[in-house]
This record gives sequence, structure tokens and C-alpha cells, in this order.
Amino acid sequence: MNIIVCIKQVPDTTDVKINPETNTLIREGVSSIINPFDMYAIEEGLRLKEKFGGKVTVISLGPPQSIKALKEAVGMGADEAIQLSDRAFAGSDSWATSYTLALAIKKLGKFDIILCGKQAIDGDTGQVGPGIASQLGITQLTYVFKIIKLEPEIGKITVERLLEEGREIVEARLPALLTVVKDINQPRAATLFHMRRASSLQIPTWTAADLPGADLSKLGLKGSPTQVIKISSPPKREGVLDLIKADSAEQSAAILADKIIAEKIL
Repeated sequence: MNIIVCIKQVPDTTDVKINPETNTLIREGVSSIINPFDMYAIEEGLRLKEKFGGKVTVISLGPPQSIKALKEAVGMGADEAIQLSDRAFAGSDSWATSYTLALAIKKLGKFDIILCGKQAIDGDTGQVGPGIASQLGITQLTYVFKIIKLEPEIGKITVERLLEEGREIVEARLPALLTVVKDINQPRAATLFHMRRASSLQIPTWTAADLPGADLSKLGLKGSPTQVIKISSPPKREGVLDLIKADSAEQSAAILADKIIAEKIL
């Protein structure tokens, strides 16, 4: 089986900083991690390879430092990695990102399954995975909680989707793109063997010129139909501590109930 996993390097959520002048995320000098939801996609790809054979190829579109995320994926056991990095890709929204990743996947050739995290924690749109599937004209199965059955020999997959109102079991034809939720597995730690391989692996970097059929007008900021006008942090929540003094728990509860009713909380 040929399994492709799309990952993104994102700022560590405990260290997000915003430029007050441009209202954009400050990425320079900020610690970055693999998008947490993408870790589950990597793990699921590795499990499928262990069960059915084949190889796992990880792709990431981002600045030069995203090579670190790719090496981490190889350290977990991925076979190959491709970095997409070019000034022409800068400023891509979810549509332009999907278009670029789809071009890279077409260049890789035949595949059976594409895996993505359900969303990235910096953008939170959840649009890139479905966008890739749309660009490639293949089935998309989103919010996958469990792969119930996979039959590569006949090109069929059955999955369980985790929805707000319950769960849904869906059967589809391969090739297919799956976006996975965190409940699907528990990502493994990198091993010393794979970490050594990752440290010496020469990961190729593809630019716009390396993507056959790329329409430059559809790449990066120029090719993005949506643009971020402003990013800002929510105001800090301020609260007042009102300590209830009473002689007993029953009296405290009565005072608290009166306050809740007075404030019209209930």
C-alpha cells in the first residue's frame, strides 16, 4: 500500500505571539511542533503499513524550518518525506494549500490512502484535507474515529466517523482521503533506530518549479481567495472572588443559591 500523510508544523500553542502592527502570527524564534492532530494521522499510517505492507510518505508545506517536523515523522517510522517550500507558496490559504499539496501528491504517483489530521490548531478550518480530496477527485472521509475494515485487494474501506450527534459507519472505494480525530489511536514515540535514520536522511525540497502543471496564479497569497484581515488575542477574562462566609455547608449553599438567583445565572 502507498500511504501518504500530510502534516503541518504549527506554533506551540503555549507560545503564540502576534505582531501588533501587522496582526499576523510571529513565527520567527517561536517554538514549533507537528500539528497534534497530524500525529494521529502519522500513527495510523504506520499501523496500516505494519498490517498491509507498503510505505508511508509524509508531506509538509511550509517554511524551511518545517524540515524538523518531517524528520520527526521519519523518526516515528515514516519511510519517505517531501518538503514543499518556496516563496511562491507564502501566504497560502486553505484553498491554495490544498491545491499545492494535491499537485505534489499527483507527482508522487499512485497511492491508496491519504491521511490528515482533522484540522490544524493554528487555523482551525478543517478545510485542507477535504480540499485535497476535491482537487484529486477522490472520496473524502472526515472525522474518522476507527478504520473498521480495509480491503486493498478489492479497493474498499469501511470507517466509523465521530459526529456531534453520534457515530456513522461509512463504506467507500479506494483511493480515499481520511481526516482523523484524536480518538483513533495513541501516537508512538520515536525510536533510536528511526531517529538515526532521520538525522542522516536527505529530505528533498520541492518548489513551484518542481510541480508539473502548477498554475502560478493559484499559488500562495496570489492564489488565495481568502485573506486574514486581522488576528488578535481575546481580552483577558477578569473575575472577582466573592468568598462566602457561613457557619455551615447548608448556610453556604443557601447564600450561594440566593446569589445565583439574584445574578440571574439560572
